[in-house]
Amino acid sequence: MTAETAVGGPVVGMPPRRRVPLGPNGPLGMLVDPMTWRAVPYMLVSVFYGAVCSAFMASAIPIALSLVIVWAGLPLLALTMCAWRAAAMLERRLVRLAFGVTIRDPYRPSRGDNLFLRWKDMFVDPATWKDLLYLLLLLPIGVVEFVVSVALWCLGFGMIIVPTVLLFGGAPVTITDGLLVDSVPEALLCVPVGVGVLLVALYATRGMAWLHALLAVALLGAGEKNLLAARAAHLRASRARAVDAAEAERRRIERDLHDGAQQRLLSVAMDLGRAQAKMDSDPQGARELLAQAHAGAKAAIAELRDLARGIHPAILTDRGLDAALSSLAARAPVRVDLSVEVSHRPPPAVESIAYFVVAESLTNMVKHAEATEVSIRVSREGQRVVVEVHDNGVGAAVPRAGGGLAGLADRAATIDGTLTVDSPLGGPTLIRAELPCQW
Repeated sequence: MTAETAVGGPVVGMPPRRRVPLGPNGPLGMLVDPMTWRAVPYMLVSVFYGAVCSAFMASAIPIALSLVIVWAGLPLLALTMCAWRAAAMLERRLVRLAFGVTIRDPYRPSRGDNLFLRWKDMFVDPATWKDLLYLLLLLPIGVVEFVVSVALWCLGFGMIIVPTVLLFGGAPVTITDGLLVDSVPEALLCVPVGVGVLLVALYATRGMAWLHALLAVALLGAGEKNLLAARAAHLRASRARAVDAAEAERRRIERDLHDGAQQRLLSVAMDLGRAQAKMDSDPQGARELLAQAHAGAKAAIAELRDLARGIHPAILTDRGLDAALSSLAARAPVRVDLSVEVSHRPPPAVESIAYFVVAESLTNMVKHAEATEVSIRVSREGQRVVVEVHDNGVGAAVPRAGGGLAGLADRAATIDGTLTVDSPLGGPTLIRAELPCQW
């Protein structure tokens, strides 16, 4: 079971703007890149998938529209729309596997209370009709990709094996009409030609994959306007939760001060007053009261220190993230393997969120996961600080509203960061936070 914190979207924080990967440059890089060899079978098969989709829609849509006048076509049309939506969803998964481009389902959430209102929401959703357009284009695009791929790859490999066929078969090899290879020197000349054709096939495959991915992102994904609107809504929601969390934290601090340190200091003041009154008449009793007041003052100082550490540890401000996390690891009751690979200190807000992600994760792992070993890794990836906390506990950690993991998600979302939780039943658990920042 993989749990991803769902706060305003499929995962905590909005995903970065989709980019179609170009892959490594150069023939050798493309040759060893797995995406090249995932794209080739997709281009050979997508034409048949497109043919099935086109045949289905070419028959189902006219029938449904012709029956709309007698109302029997409305359910059929609704089922047809659901079918092409499902086909588009499958195509998004295939595009991710073939081209490495993740396209999230862009559909608007339905607010209808019955099937008719839900179908109406689906009918007016632009993503539904963009799905239809993509599926209709899939057949002609698939034909082009299939023909180009088969022609180039077969010609390239065929030219390379010409010497082998001539040596073991003995019969002349016909490459095309008017091009006959009947001698070994001519056959050997075919090898470099075949290698050149394969290079062209590599570039053609990557070019078609890139263009296909661009089309899929444009038609199967959410538009830029929708992405920005969703991002703004997510940020508003995350900041509202952060304000609520800050107010709840303020009330907790006020309660802790009133019930803890304030009561201890009041007791210290009373003990000092009683000791002052007994100073002349009962010196021994006064000394006992002074000792009691001294112990109470030390306990109050300890409580205030713990409370201040929960708000913002002084070591984090003075010495940075490495020292603060080392202090956490030293106090942990389990074995902790810590690695902090951040050459320059990130902004204070990022340091604070990273610190509390680790602190809350350690607390949860000790309390609930029954972990005996924890690995903490903090690194810099571009303009992001990545925090990963991994344990060998029992797993099954699920972010819940009002819980510690959801609170961490809200902290990360205040700076447009993301938090994901991968915790299958039986373990292990991986908590990963990505915090954007500028140095």
